[in-house]
Amino acid sequence: MESVVLAQEATGSALPSIIFLALMVGVFYFLIIRPQRKRTRQQEELAQSLELGHEVRTVGGIHGKVVRLDEDSVVLRVEEGQVRVSRRAIGARLGDEERA
Repeated sequence: MESVVLAQEATGSALPSIIFLALMVGVFYFLIIRPQRKRTRQQEELAQSLELGHEVRTVGGIHGKVVRLDEDSVVLRVEEGQVRVSRRAIGARLGDEERA
C-alpha cells in the first residue's frame, strides 16, 4: 500500500520544479552575473579613458601619474621612478573618487 502512495507522489507535475529552477536562475542573474558585468564594463571604460597626466591607483594600491600609454600597458611615475603596469591593473582614477 505504501509503495502505491509513493508512486502517485513521484508522478506529480514537474511545474513547481521548473518554476523553482527559473527563480534560482533569476536570482543568480540579478545578484551575481549582472553586477559583475557592470564592474567589468566600468573597468574597461576606465582603461580606455586613460590619458597622460591622470593620477591613478592600481588594484595593488600603487599611486602614480600616467606618463606613457601603450596599447596594453601604462607607465606610471611613482615616487622615485617609473612602473609599467597592465591597463587592466588600473583600479581607479584619483580625480574621479574625489568627485564621487
